[in-house]
Amino acid sequence: MSARGKTWEIKLSRMLQHNRRLAFCQACLIGVVSGLAAVLLEQTVNWAGAWRVHMSYWFPAYVVLPLIGLVGATLAGWLVESFAPDAAGSGMAEVKAVLARIPMPLNLRIAVVKIISATLVLGAGMPLGREGPTVQIGAALANQLSNWVPTSPENRRQLIAAGAGAGLAAAFNAPIAGVLFVVEELLQDVSGITLGTAILASLIAAVISRLYGNQGLDLDLQLSVFRTTFFVPEIPFYLILGILSGLIGTLFNRSIVASLNFNHQILHLRLPWRLGLAGLITGIAICFLPVTFRDNAGLRELLLTGNADWVFVAITLIVQFILIVLCSSSGAPAGLLVPTLILGAALGYLVGDSENALFKIGVATTYAHVGMAGFFSAVSKVPITAVVMVFEMTTDFNLVLPMMIVSIVAYLVADKIDHRSIYDLLLESKDIHIKKDIHHKTFLSEISAADVMQRCVETLDQSMTIDEAIQTFSRSQHHHFPVMKNGQIVGILTQTDLSNRTTKQLTGDRLIQEVMTLEPITANPTVSLAHVLYLLNRHQINCLPITEGHKLLGIITRSDIIRAEAEQLAQNSSQSLWELEKSYVTYQNRSPSLGKGRLLLPISHPQTAGTLLEIAAAIAKEQNYDIECLQVIIVPLGQDLAEAEVQTTTSHHLFAQLRQIGKNWQVPIHTEIRVAHDVAGAILDTLQEKHIDLLLMGWKGKTFTSGKVFSQVVDKVIHTATCEVILAKLNHKRSFNRWLVPLAGGPNSTEAIHLLPALTQLSSYPEINLCQIVESGELTPDSTYLASSAEFLREKITGFVATTTIHSHSVAEAIIKYAEKDHSDVIVLGATRENLFQQALHGNIPETISTKSDRTLILVRAPLLP
Repeated sequence: MSARGKTWEIKLSRMLQHNRRLAFCQACLIGVVSGLAAVLLEQTVNWAGAWRVHMSYWFPAYVVLPLIGLVGATLAGWLVESFAPDAAGSGMAEVKAVLARIPMPLNLRIAVVKIISATLVLGAGMPLGREGPTVQIGAALANQLSNWVPTSPENRRQLIAAGAGAGLAAAFNAPIAGVLFVVEELLQDVSGITLGTAILASLIAAVISRLYGNQGLDLDLQLSVFRTTFFVPEIPFYLILGILSGLIGTLFNRSIVASLNFNHQILHLRLPWRLGLAGLITGIAICFLPVTFRDNAGLRELLLTGNADWVFVAITLIVQFILIVLCSSSGAPAGLLVPTLILGAALGYLVGDSENALFKIGVATTYAHVGMAGFFSAVSKVPITAVVMVFEMTTDFNLVLPMMIVSIVAYLVADKIDHRSIYDLLLESKDIHIKKDIHHKTFLSEISAADVMQRCVETLDQSMTIDEAIQTFSRSQHHHFPVMKNGQIVGILTQTDLSNRTTKQLTGDRLIQEVMTLEPITANPTVSLAHVLYLLNRHQINCLPITEGHKLLGIITRSDIIRAEAEQLAQNSSQSLWELEKSYVTYQNRSPSLGKGRLLLPISHPQTAGTLLEIAAAIAKEQNYDIECLQVIIVPLGQDLAEAEVQTTTSHHLFAQLRQIGKNWQVPIHTEIRVAHDVAGAILDTLQEKHIDLLLMGWKGKTFTSGKVFSQVVDKVIHTATCEVILAKLNHKRSFNRWLVPLAGGPNSTEAIHLLPALTQLSSYPEINLCQIVESGELTPDSTYLASSAEFLREKITGFVATTTIHSHSVAEAIIKYAEKDHSDVIVLGATRENLFQQALHGNIPETISTKSDRTLILVRAPLLP
């Protein structure tokens, strides 16, 4: 890529780096895509429905309608079950779950399968709607786009919700209702980013939908011919309509849940057969009903134009209620929104016709339109959205006040009986429960970069050479340095940049500005940690300079973010690891106990188990200990440990090998398997129950858990266990001839010296080098402890013991360099002058040594004082 192209890419990246700009651009794209998807679904459903009705006139309806219902629905069920099981159902409930941070798939595959399967079931005659699928399709497309174009985690939920709102807006030509649906039902959030993305996506989707001929439900066209009225004396009847809508809406919700339970607990049919059965019953039922029932649009037109008598409307209400419940509970990939509008229209028509028969005041069509909003409000628990949606479809101000009355009353009545919406009930039928506070901001969204950033930053000057930079990297634990010029950040230099210099054929005397990353991605101190993490992931970088303009204020790494999360989790945790359910012994084998103490050896990796047992056996033989070998099998939280089924065959084979090693060393080996919810808890339980004197644990050499020195398990055990603790990180050679032991006094150092006679039994002629690390400026260090330790070891072992004094500012670097120079096989850490183990807990010296040295590393911690 040319320099001009790179500059353009950087400028575009910076322009879109801002949360709101990128989110609004994506919202526009989501609106276009969602609108086109809604138009496609509408056209295919209309074509399929028209073909079905046409076939019912050409051939006997009692054959054609059941057959089409059976075949179309079964095919849709097979498609969903085979390719996207989460496309079953209306889709609105699933979108709500995803927005509540419930892990559920929502992707392009679901969108495609939803379009095809919804066309099949609606074309087969099921009295459901396409508006629910358009919501899920819009949300799925939005989520897929946010994956293709990396999006801040803070905005991903808003964009998914915007896609759902766009789907609703495109289906009904009701952009305002789409926005309100996002705010009222999906996110319950009115922040600027939520409103902005929802408005843009819904508006564009509605425009696209209308541009390509989608007229929604055409209620405005119907009302241009049939007038609506509203008189004050009608208010009592609107109150009655609201009460009836609340009661029947609640019955409707509970009927669907009951039917779902019947399908799952009694029928036990696969999805294709459930859908096929529902399609067959629907086709048969429609055969015995008036011709109008063959087309849902025609039925709706009769109700809203007043061309039906009350008997026909009553039949409509009962039959549609039963068929909708039957089809929806079968898992049909179609929506409930339009069906609830039809039921509400039928209910409103009956109330209006009754009022007109008694007092000759109102118009039944007015009540039908108002009933749509009331019933939808009772079922979905979104009164504001219901009012606005029907108003946008009718554009009739005469309906606003009665709709508000009916919708609020219906909502209050339904909420009094059951506060859950139909979508909440559908999720609960899948054992998904959304917490009331799930829409609150996450921890990462509430913490700013300024709260976490490292303010003391090591930097490089732009005038430095590559060789000088390499020396700086070798003296530091950092892997990246901001590059400054005249007090302003102009770039960033990483180890990767330095390693890539060879491809550019740059020598060490060239300036770092030739290899550094220009125009580095930065962030303002006021941005949230969630946005910082998004930038790190999006640009595949490990650190982010925090700046104001070009002034460097601090730097944030991934470790800083993880550490902040770990601290928050620790602060909010009401239970620590060892407060979980006590571990459970599922197997144990006891040997004759001969020792005066016990050594516990947890076994996790068969590759290292033999060598660790050799170390344990050497210590046990020297100190006359029994060895307790423990293997822990983890059981998920929530599962009872005593009832957990675990496989122990591999463990038995491993224990047989370990017992043979113990026999060779002539030390007793006891084996035990525990099931537990966490490894640390099982180890601590064993320490307490077996009265362990010494704990020997393997260590992988580093940890990826921020804020931890060794690992989450090892750190917890070290801080809690009162017995002596030894950690061993093994290298691939497993050689134990040359030993390097840094000393400076203290209990841990003394414990290491006392263990050496036992440990050196692993070699026929050990060579031990005791080294004392002092500050570079200290001319006359006290070597008394070093000399006494050497004298002790010379009396205890048959081998070579030497002493060395090392001057260095860095303990870790001094040990690493001397171990390499001395060709050491093993490094034994006890303590530095300031107590090495305590330094390790704060500075992670062991990980530094382990990472940069390929020697076996053994760390010793003396027993804790009571």
